[in-house]
Amino acid sequence: MLKYRLLLGPILIAAMVAGLWLDGWVDRQPIPASMAYLTGFVGDPQTFPRGVIVFLVIVPLSFIAATELVGILKRKNVAASRWITCAAALVGLCVSSLVPADVKPTTSIAIANTCAAGVLALALAYYARRRTFEGVIASAGGTLLAFVYLGLMFGFVLAIRREHSAWVLLWILLVVKSFDIGAYFTGRSIGKHKMIPWLSPGKTWEGVLGGLVLSAIVAALGRWLLVEQDWLVPERFSDGLAWVLVGGAIAGLIFGAIGQIGDLMASLLKRDAGVKDSGTSLPGFGGVLDVIDSPLLVAPVAYWWMWAIESAAPA
Repeated sequence: MLKYRLLLGPILIAAMVAGLWLDGWVDRQPIPASMAYLTGFVGDPQTFPRGVIVFLVIVPLSFIAATELVGILKRKNVAASRWITCAAALVGLCVSSLVPADVKPTTSIAIANTCAAGVLALALAYYARRRTFEGVIASAGGTLLAFVYLGLMFGFVLAIRREHSAWVLLWILLVVKSFDIGAYFTGRSIGKHKMIPWLSPGKTWEGVLGGLVLSAIVAALGRWLLVEQDWLVPERFSDGLAWVLVGGAIAGLIFGAIGQIGDLMASLLKRDAGVKDSGTSLPGFGGVLDVIDSPLLVAPVAYWWMWAIESAAPA
C-alpha cells in the first residue's frame, strides 16, 4: 500500500495543480458570442466564468463516488439505482454552485428546496415502481444521501472557485491533503494510542497530532504565498506578516480537524456496510470516495471561513 501511495500520490497532486492552473487560464479567455448565456455567472462578462474546468472534473468524480456509494448501499441490502444516485448527485452539484449570481437569495433558496423535493419524489416513485413499499424508505434515503453528500457538499468546491482564485482553492485542498499525509506517516512511525478503534483502528492520536502540525505549516506558508502573489488581497485581512502566518495556521488546524471528521464520516458508511474501502480504482488509496471524503466536509467550512474573514475585514 505504501508503494502505491508514494507512486500515485504525487501524480494526483500534480494533476490537481495542472487542472487548477488550466481553470485559471480558461477564465481569462473571451467568451464566443454563441455562449453569451454564460455571462450570468460570477466573473467578467467578457470571459469564461470561473470554475469551468473544476466543474468538468468534479462531475465525473461525483459520478464515480456515487457508483461506489451504490455498492456500499447494496452491501447493506438497500436497493440503489446507479442512474438515480448519480442524477441526485448531479442535481445537488448544480443547485449548490451554478445558480446565476443575479438570482435573488429567496429564489435561490426556492430553487434548492424544489430540487430536493424533486429528488425525493423521483426516488420514491422509482423505488415503488414495482408496486411494493418494502425498502422504499432506505432507498430514498440513499438517494438523498447522494444529493447532499456528493452533490450539495461537493458543490462548495465550485462555489469557492467562483468567488476566489484557483490558487486559493488549491491552497485549501493541499492543506486538507497535508493533514492526511502527516497523519499517515506519523501514525506509521510513532502511533501507539488508538483514536477510535471500533470505527477506524488504523488511526492514532499521534497521527492526528502529526497531521495537524503539517496542515498548520502548509496553511501558514500557503496563505503567505497567496498574499505575496496578490491571489489574496492583503487589505482584506490584517497588516503584518505575523497575522498572515498565524491566520493561516489557524485555518490549517481547522481544515485539518474537519477533514479528519469527514474521513470518519465516510468510515461510518463503510464500516456499516462491512467494507474497508469504497472501491479499488485508486491503488493504495481505495476508491474515489476514500480520497474526497475529507474535502467534502472541509469545502463548506472553508467557504464560510473565507466569507467570515472577508466580511469582518474593514472596507
